[in-house]
Amino acid sequence: MHPAGEPVADTLSHRPLQSSSTVYQGRIWDVVSDTFSLAPGAKPLTRDYIAHPGAVAVVVLNDHNQVLMLSQYRHPVQMVLWEIPAGLLDVEGEDYVVGAARELAEEADLVAAQWHVLTDFFNSPGSSSEAIRIYLARGLSMVPEADRHVRTEEEAEIEFRWVDLAEAATAVLEGRIHNPSAVVGILAAAQAQRDGFASLRPAGAPWPEHPAQRQR
Repeated sequence: MHPAGEPVADTLSHRPLQSSSTVYQGRIWDVVSDTFSLAPGAKPLTRDYIAHPGAVAVVVLNDHNQVLMLSQYRHPVQMVLWEIPAGLLDVEGEDYVVGAARELAEEADLVAAQWHVLTDFFNSPGSSSEAIRIYLARGLSMVPEADRHVRTEEEAEIEFRWVDLAEAATAVLEGRIHNPSAVVGILAAAQAQRDGFASLRPAGAPWPEHPAQRQR
């Protein structure tokens, strides 16, 4: 039991690991099988999960307190979803906020002058090691046309819409938005707005929950 007065916070907990193997190697992520014990001498357990490089997402706010939403087809759910700019941290050694800025430029042709950490979360901790950091980006300008990323495949169908932050939060609560980064990011931004975003962490805040930081 945790003491009643202790702040609510997730904690790192390494358990004794007997073995680990890659059972499936995919184009983007792998499936790993770990055998471990909850305590020394306890009966071993085996769990399979997706080994994920982590990801970043961006809540983009303009001077009118509107959030940038983009629509994109997602085949596993066979739906066109309203999302926020996001992408994998699949460039080795790349700083997290640099990766977020890269995704913002590639997906939305935007550059932001102000960056803060909005929130961090695990997308599906029972089946994946994926950790996602959501940034708040403000102070916007356009990427010069000659430098813009050419979007292909599903990204070629992306459409954009600026939505009032309060309206976007209502859409989440009414079940009209389902993308997890958009749901978490929009609600976090709506909450953070209450103190004018003064309590947000700086863009370079530590992220010990990222998969690379959790490795033993």
